[in-house]
Order: sequence, then C-alpha cells, then structure tokens
Amino acid sequence: MPSPLDHILTLQLDPLIGYINSCNQQSMLLVDEDGWTIAASPSLCLFLGYDIGFLNGQRADQVFVSGADFPSFGDEMLSIPLGHEVQLRCMIGEPVACRCMAFDIFSQGEARGRYQFYVFENLCHEMDLNLLQQFAGTFVKDVNLGVILIDTSFALVDISDTACRILGLERDRALGRPMDDVFSFLPAEHQLVNRSIFDGIVMRNHAVSWISGDDRFELLLDSSLLKDRNGETVGAYLLFKDVTNLRSLEEQVKRSDRLAMIGQIAAGTAHEIRNPLTSIKGFLQILRTTFIDKKMEKEQTFVEIMLTELSRINDLVSEFLLLSKRRDVKYIPMDIGAAVREILPIIHNEAILHRVVVNFEPCADLPQVIADKELLMQVFLNISKNGIEAMGDSGTLTITEKWDGEERCVLIEIHDTGPGIPHFLIDKIFDPFFTTKQDGTGLGLSVCQRIIHDMGGVIRVSSKGFGTTFTVSLPYP
Repeated sequence: MPSPLDHILTLQLDPLIGYINSCNQQSMLLVDEDGWTIAASPSLCLFLGYDIGFLNGQRADQVFVSGADFPSFGDEMLSIPLGHEVQLRCMIGEPVACRCMAFDIFSQGEARGRYQFYVFENLCHEMDLNLLQQFAGTFVKDVNLGVILIDTSFALVDISDTACRILGLERDRALGRPMDDVFSFLPAEHQLVNRSIFDGIVMRNHAVSWISGDDRFELLLDSSLLKDRNGETVGAYLLFKDVTNLRSLEEQVKRSDRLAMIGQIAAGTAHEIRNPLTSIKGFLQILRTTFIDKKMEKEQTFVEIMLTELSRINDLVSEFLLLSKRRDVKYIPMDIGAAVREILPIIHNEAILHRVVVNFEPCADLPQVIADKELLMQVFLNISKNGIEAMGDSGTLTITEKWDGEERCVLIEIHDTGPGIPHFLIDKIFDPFFTTKQDGTGLGLSVCQRIIHDMGGVIRVSSKGFGTTFTVSLPYP
C-alpha cells in the first residue's frame, strides 16, 4: 500500500491528516500558513510529554521553541532535506534538539491552501532520554492523586482530573490563569497555593481540610520547586492525596478504643452500683408512700425528685452495660425495612408531642441484610428521637429507604429540619459522654455506632446548617 507521502503535493488534506494522527512510528507535524498546527502524530505528542491529540489546534510555537527554528513560507516551494536542526518544546523540562525535513504542500478541495509538513528524525531511540516527560504525563493523569503545576509567573500550567474534582475547578477554564484568579473565591490566607512556594518553602504531609460544595476532604499536601540543569527555578508543583477515608477510620478506631476502655470500667463497677441503687430506690418508695399517707406534700416532692434522678443513674448504668458486653444477638438475614416500619408508630407518637411531621419513603425490593432486628430498631429509634427533639416544636422528620448496587449496601436516611450541627462539633457527636442536651448522657450515639459497627456497617452524618441527615449503611451479601 503506497504511503500518502508518495502523492503529497496533490493529495487531499483529510487523508494526510488521518495518516499523521494515526502514525505511531514516525514523528510528523502539519502546520497551516497562519501558524496553527493541523495534525501531530501520536509519537511526537508522547515524546514531548503531551496527551495524544493535544497539539492539534495549537500554535506552532507550542511545538517549536521560537519562530527562528522553523522556516517561514516563501515565494518558492519549500523543500528542506533531513538535517535542519530545530528545538522542540517539551511539556516539562528543557527543550530537545532534533533534525527534521520540511515540505510546502498545497491542498485542494474545501481546505484549499498552503501548508508546511514536517517529518522529524526518528525520535523513538531517544524515548529513554525523555522518560521524565513520559512519566510526568502519566503522573498528572493518575486517578488517585491531585497534581498542580505552576510556572514562575504563578500561572497554572497543568492540573490533574483528581485535583479538579476535589477543588471544584474546571480544567479548561483554569489552565493558563494566575493562581490568584483560580482561587479568587477564597481569601489569600485560605488559598491552597500561595506565592511563598517560590521562597523555597517545602511541605511534606501537610494536613489541610478542604470543603467543596457539600463535601469535605482531608488532604495531605507535598510541594517543592522545579529547577533546570543550571539550578534555575522554572516552576513549582503541589501534590495532594485524599485521606478522608483514612482519617474517618482513625477517628473510628479512637472511638472504639474509648468505648472499650469505658466498657472495661463498666464491667467491673456497673453491678456494684446497681445493688445499692436498688436498695435506695426501695426505701425511697416506702418513704413516698408514708408521705402520701400523712399528706406531707413537700417531703413527697423531694422524694419524687430523688427517684427521678435515681432512674437517670440506672439508665446510665444500663448503657454502660451495653457498652461493656454484647447481649445475646441474633445475626440472621432480615428485611431492614420491616424493622423501620415496626417502630414507626412509636416515632409518630413521639413526633405528635413535639408537633413534628413524620414522612416515610419506602423502597420496594430492598435486599436482605445480616443483622439483629432488635438492635437495629434501637438504633433507628434513638436517631429519630434525637432528630425530633432537635427540631423543637415544629419540623419534618423524613425516613428514607435506599440501596446501592455498586457498594452493595442498604441505606436508611433519617433527616430532620432542625438547626443543624455546627462543623466544629460534628466530629465529636459519636464521642462517649459528648452531648448538647441538658439531660443527655452522651452515650446514645456511641452505642448506636457500636451496634452498627459490629454488624459490619457504618453511620455517617452530614449537616448543612439547615438540617441534619444520619445515614445508616449495612452491607448485604
């Protein structure tokens, strides 16, 4: 099969462009008379460190270091044999010198005009010398790493897709812009990158919290300068890893350790506390009966207060015992929706007392999960009551059933329209003894988390300032 080069002077433009764009063995470039690149072969793009197709539609000086490196159009037909030396611009690093031959060609048809066609010496044998550029191109496209490259003018040279997703940026709109403009929506002191990076300040595993829309990310940052062979600074880079899940796991481990410690204390003291409580409560009940018979209302009131406080102590000890050891659980395949529907009447009664409306959004054909029904009902009831109490005298509590086929889990979302949980408190709500209620023990959510964790699930919470959503997620087989 003849090469398009055999008929280069009379060939239509489209076949030549197709040949160049599909050629992996030879480095070639087609430029129009206005200095715009029409086509660049994949081998040329890869050698210079660009994505395949990136050079199409770019200015010629994106490829050549300067206009002096490639001949201008003249009155006569241009024909330069192999041997003309040019400097090719790489995406990262210093320019590369190579030889090329060039032709003036004339196209017929709709794309009629004059073009310059360059064939560069075989660059394949130099690929090892340019390994850094190839690695850099792959590095920027890494799906798990945020990469930001900036030049000495503090403009954005390149950014990875992961960085765009986490930072909430659009790549095409951000490239080439000053970093001050890219993060113009933030005060200078809160911008992820600032000009001090060029002062030689190196960051290693610097922890940063970043909020993009409704999502919060925990990032570990590394940064440093990029220098050429002469030691001159040519730019800087910022790398960051999303460690949100790791931080969440660390917090969960810390909470589990605290719960284990509390459980050990509870196991040794709960029963010893309950025995005297039972005696005190019995004598107080006798006293109350005596005061009622003798119509000693003041003394009766005092006894009622003491009995109420004893009941609170007894409830606290019961929660201690639940933390210290598991009850006889029965992990069996079950319909999680059945547990929700069974406690709905209780939730409705609680809601009526607070003038709260309860909405239930069921989902048909929920997969079965391996769980203990009684413990699940305790979790859903506890979270629902917390939401109702948080709304005060009015609001809406919405309980939604969902399931996720990709993650293979069943989700129960409990959303209230209360004032929400401040961001500085949201990380503490599962800590033992932490509570915002005047009469709360601070163990309710800790117990709920322990129950769901033992079933292999997780509880997540999100609050946007106008409501709170608790999501209970349990895996299904």
